[in-house]
Amino acid sequence: MEPESESETASPSASPSASPSASEKTPVRVVLVEDHPLFRTGLRSALESAEDVVVVGEAETIAALAGVVEEGRPQVVVMDLSLPDGSGLEATRRLAEEHPGVSVLVLTMADDDGTLLAALHAGARGYLLKGAGRQEVLHAVRTVAAGGAVFGPDVAARIAVLATGGGRRDAERLFPALTAREVEVLDLVARGHDNRRVSRELFLAEKTVRNHVTRIFEKLGVTTRAEAVVRARDAGLGAGDAPDGD
Repeated sequence: MEPESESETASPSASPSASPSASEKTPVRVVLVEDHPLFRTGLRSALESAEDVVVVGEAETIAALAGVVEEGRPQVVVMDLSLPDGSGLEATRRLAEEHPGVSVLVLTMADDDGTLLAALHAGARGYLLKGAGRQEVLHAVRTVAAGGAVFGPDVAARIAVLATGGGRRDAERLFPALTAREVEVLDLVARGHDNRRVSRELFLAEKTVRNHVTRIFEKLGVTTRAEAVVRARDAGLGAGDAPDGD
């Protein structure tokens, strides 16, 4: 990473009452949620190389996050999404509910539209890919700490389209790994229908539906029906009639 540029030197004529420099302001307090020690150490070093940012805690798991937040009282949580004990999306939702004053900046390898949209719905104030440079991450931390929202250049270009999209056609774009039939199955699952009802709706054998559901789980990286439903509804699927109790 390139070294951070030096802040401008005050002119000799600056009065003692001039506004304080970044180094004199209260630093932005940050918690890192990342399970890879090497990346976490490098990220901490990059952030703390700036005088106006301080890392007040680290967590490798969702289970450890609550205690770290209570102790560190951060303004910003930099959140990975792939954690050993669950998804950073769920951790983001919990933070939004339990600590509304804390801004979440997602820093992830996930570059698909479905994950991006799910992070926005969960309450993330920023979304960067792990290839982002040091200055870009620092800018994002400062921005979300100040109440703003920030996204990487590649991400920002897709947000307007995602925000106005909805329904099955958009879900096919959000989940490009799924076939059109799998999107149909996921839509019905998100409505709360069991495999028997899905098989009737789509005129498929129940065994075929089970196979579709298994492949959907694998492609979405989820292990339970509830997780699949959350991902589907975040993408705009699942609107429609309620299950009929079958």
